[in-house]
Amino acid sequence: MCGRFTLTVSPEELQAAFPNFSIPGDIPPSYNIAPNQPIPVIPNDGKKTLDFYLWGLIPSWTKPDQIGKYNLINARSETAAEKASFKNSVRRRRCLILADGFFEWSKSTPGGSKTPYYFTRKDHRPFAFAGLWEDWISPEGDSLKSACILTTSPNQTVKAIHNRMPVILNPADYHTWLDPREGKPEEFLHLLVPYPDELLEARPVSTYVNSPKNNSPLCIQAGTLL
Repeated sequence: MCGRFTLTVSPEELQAAFPNFSIPGDIPPSYNIAPNQPIPVIPNDGKKTLDFYLWGLIPSWTKPDQIGKYNLINARSETAAEKASFKNSVRRRRCLILADGFFEWSKSTPGGSKTPYYFTRKDHRPFAFAGLWEDWISPEGDSLKSACILTTSPNQTVKAIHNRMPVILNPADYHTWLDPREGKPEEFLHLLVPYPDELLEARPVSTYVNSPKNNSPLCIQAGTLL
C-alpha cells in the first residue's frame, strides 16, 4: 500500500527530470500528500501535460450517492486487469503520478507502535509512480478526474518495513505506459516491477507526518538511514 507521498522539488527541477512533458511553473512543495487530495498526474491523453486529479479512483459507473464511500487509492498490479474497478483503466487510462518520496509505517518498534519511514531515490531526484485514472461524469455533465497508484511486491529495502510498495516506473518505459491507444494488459503489466534496491533508500522520520493536516519540512525530518 502507498498512502502518503511527497513532491518537494521546485517546478524547475521537476521539468528537468521530465523534459518531454509540460510542467506548470507554480507547483508548491508538498510534504505530506494524502488520499482525497489533488495529486500531480500526467495522463495518457496525448497532451503530455501535468494536471491535478483527485487521489482515490472513482470508476465511471459509480453512482453519485456513492462518491466518497470508496477509497481506491491503490490497485494491486498483479490483479488490476481482472478487477471491475480497474480493468478498463489498465486498457485505456494509464498515467504517471509524480513524486520525490513516499512513506510507509513499520510496527517493529517496542510496544508495537508505528514508526514512519520515508523512501526516496538515493540521488533524491523526482520519479513517477505508475497510475490509473478515470473521468467520472455527473448527471449534470460535470467532470471529476481521479487516479490511483499501482502497487507491487516490495524490494529488499521496502520489505524490511512493509509487504507492498508503489510501482516506480523506469523513465525508459514512460512512453509505453502513456500510449494513448487501448491496449491489452500484457502489453503494459510487465513494466510493473519492484524498483531496484540499489536506487532506493529509507530513513525513519517524525510521527508528525501521521496527521494529513501537517504539511511542512518537519514531515521528512531526517533520521538514521536504513
